[in-house]
Amino acid sequence: MKVSIIGNNLTSLTLTKTLVNLGIKVDIFSDKKKKKNNKIQTLGISRSNLVFFNNNILNIDKLLWNIKNIEIYSESLKNEKILDFKNKYEHLFSIIKNYDLYTLLLRCLNRNKLVSFKKKITYQKLLRKNYDLIFNCDYSDYITKKFFYNRIEKNYNSFAHVTTFEHKKISQNRIALQIFTNEGPLAFLPISPIETSVVYSVKRKKNIDLSNLIKKYNFKYEILKINKGLNFELKQSNLRSYHFKNIIAFGDILHRIHPLAGQGFNMTIRDIKEIYRLIKFKKIHGLSLDKSIGNDFEKNSKDKNYIFSSGIDFIYEFFNLESKFNTNNLSKFVKFFGKNKTVNKFFTKFADSGITLRDY
Repeated sequence: MKVSIIGNNLTSLTLTKTLVNLGIKVDIFSDKKKKKNNKIQTLGISRSNLVFFNNNILNIDKLLWNIKNIEIYSESLKNEKILDFKNKYEHLFSIIKNYDLYTLLLRCLNRNKLVSFKKKITYQKLLRKNYDLIFNCDYSDYITKKFFYNRIEKNYNSFAHVTTFEHKKISQNRIALQIFTNEGPLAFLPISPIETSVVYSVKRKKNIDLSNLIKKYNFKYEILKINKGLNFELKQSNLRSYHFKNIIAFGDILHRIHPLAGQGFNMTIRDIKEIYRLIKFKKIHGLSLDKSIGNDFEKNSKDKNYIFSSGIDFIYEFFNLESKFNTNNLSKFVKFFGKNKTVNKFFTKFADSGITLRDY
């Protein structure tokens, strides 16, 4: 069994490590230019996804900072807390720096005899190599433009601004804060006792004074230094078809969502879970890898991914209505129903497991 993966990014390396753990040979095709990985961006991994990641991909516990609960605030209620998510486990989710995870995966794969890094080739040459499966993780690749262009899209007319800041030590810096401001959702995500990440999604503004906005909404930290940030345009998209013959689209090509809930990479891990399950079944029963993997993957994942991404979009639009109509009634509504244990448990489970509830 031999598979090719197009792209050299966090998704492609995570998928590669999953496949080689199943004993599959993988060729990674990408541009030879040295990939620049910024050290600012972070990502959250839910508790159930982390269990799968540690058990079936790579143990990353040493790189993580665990978050015990999430507090939700609303500027329309003068930054009053409206929700508080906890569960019976030690933590809700974990934060990791993109750069740290990428570097660890790359180091492991460079030492693995089942993996070969190759210079990107044309589509015709790729087909002549007769791979069992081809995973396309590169949004800008020719294959994406030729076969995976038909998607449902929504432009938020907003930009996500991302940075980190250093602060005086808080030994129990394990509470994530989400503030729904009048300009958009702002998240404070702890990384360590002395460092916290910020993601602020602002309507129609690419250039903002992020440092002053952090200071405006910060009520918890004694800030020592705010690092230079970056920004990117926000869009929601869902691919209409996940595969073409034996080529499977993967990662951001399949779905992009608003970052307010930190669920982008979690959706990708859930997709990897499904690919892992399908391929493991084939191997156990002595079956070869073929285009049926793509068929089954789309059948089992597409609707769930669309429902989940629509749920995140609904949360964004729900709070966006407050600023549109200059009211705080919606925040009061959320605060009231958030006290209900069943409602709170549902949203906690939704964020942790998504629509897929199967255990792996």
